[in-house]
Amino acid sequence: MKIALIPGDGIGPDIIEEAVKVIHAIGEKKQISLEFNTYLVGGSAIDHTGTPLPEDTLKGCKESDAVLLGAVGGPKWDTLPGHLRPERGLLGLRKEMTLFANLRPAILFPQLKSASTLKEEIIGAGIDIMVVRELTGGIYFGERGRVEETRSAYDIETYSEDEIERIVRIGFEIAKKRKKKLTSIDKANVLETSRLWREVAERVAKEYPEIELQHMYVDNCAMQLIRNPHQFDVMVTSNMFGDILSDEASMLTGSLGMLPSASLSSGKLGMYEPIHGSAPDIAGQDIANPIATILSAAMMFRYSFEMEAEAVMIEQAVANVLEDGYRTKDIMEKDMKLVGTKEMGNLIAEQIKKM
Repeated sequence: MKIALIPGDGIGPDIIEEAVKVIHAIGEKKQISLEFNTYLVGGSAIDHTGTPLPEDTLKGCKESDAVLLGAVGGPKWDTLPGHLRPERGLLGLRKEMTLFANLRPAILFPQLKSASTLKEEIIGAGIDIMVVRELTGGIYFGERGRVEETRSAYDIETYSEDEIERIVRIGFEIAKKRKKKLTSIDKANVLETSRLWREVAERVAKEYPEIELQHMYVDNCAMQLIRNPHQFDVMVTSNMFGDILSDEASMLTGSLGMLPSASLSSGKLGMYEPIHGSAPDIAGQDIANPIATILSAAMMFRYSFEMEAEAVMIEQAVANVLEDGYRTKDIMEKDMKLVGTKEMGNLIAEQIKKM
């Protein structure tokens, strides 16, 4: 398995190091041959090459079986022009690798119920929501600019039928393997792109008669996620709406440090990353929670390598460590055992070796 590593900025190198420990533990346990190559993207790439996405990085990622990314960005580069910002490297990587489908599971581990921002009676037995976000279209990639004469700015949202259909179809396929319920999120009462989105979703739904399709406006969805998250199973939506709603859903689970993501293309090549930021204020201090990155590695085994058993092993190892009472600072609770980034990675890798 040829894996491209992109540590990135801030805590990125800290958390990638721990994920690699866990991947090595799986490799040794299952006798899987692994090859790692490290590349630059974001602020670190700007510092070394002057561009947020060097050509050798793009080439190396395309030639790999999967990409594991830490985090990009930070205040150090905030004053750079838009095309040179670290985030442009990440957006460019997604675009050039045609990673159009972003899967963001929001799962509340039973051991962390008290860390959720919701009351226990709302949480119930736990939360398990999959947000499917379109990743290479919409307002983030549309035409943009400024009109100096009027001191105004514009960002244009555009979606084609093909772009909508391929992401909606991913939503239906995932729903088919879960509770057979799909909620499509739009703003069809206002936006023309959302009206087209709804039309395409209805057309594709005819191919999946076993799936219950529900439409919901994005503002109502934001409220319902807090009011009653159990009504959702799989959610599919546009780039900007998905960006916002997946972060909201993540906080229901207690910490951004717990949540992984997968960005997929039409083939097996995917990019896997935690959904949290680069947190440069705690970089190198052995404080960051590596679990989101480790769970992203589990998604890598599941979606790019098609190794479900190995993915489950990683997830179970995380659950076992949490059950044993170990916590990083962001999820620390009374009477639990506080550990740093490195020890958390070691504990999860050791659990795998015991299995």
